Amino acid sequence: MAKFERHIFVCTNIREPGSARPSCTNDGKGELHAIFKDKIKDAGLKNTVRANKAGCLDQCEHGPTVVVYPEAVWYGFVTPADVDEIVTEHLVHGRPVERLVLAEGCLNTASCPHRAAVKS
Repeated sequence: MAKFERHIFVCTNIREPGSARPSCTNDGKGELHAIFKDKIKDAGLKNTVRANKAGCLDQCEHGPTVVVYPEAVWYGFVTPADVDEIVTEHLVHGRPVERLVLAEGCLNTASCPHRAAVKS
């Protein structure tokens, strides 16, 4: 089998109720991961794109969070309704879905306005 061209990591982390930071999946079902797998297969990309469950990606305030490698495109606030667009635009046509891309200033920084909103 050839190497995968891309890997999609879908955060499926579940935090305890009352945690300081939110969970990417509150129900524990990993719904986004399953939808990505189905849509990747439907698009004929099963042998070139791998959808992986991930633990915490440390972008909790932007969850559900998805990252696509090797491009290192981080998507935030992803819903099941966004999956078709990510698969078609990004994975098939190579164009990241800009409306879902997390701002550089929000990745791995405590100064992100989303993080500040959760702390207050």
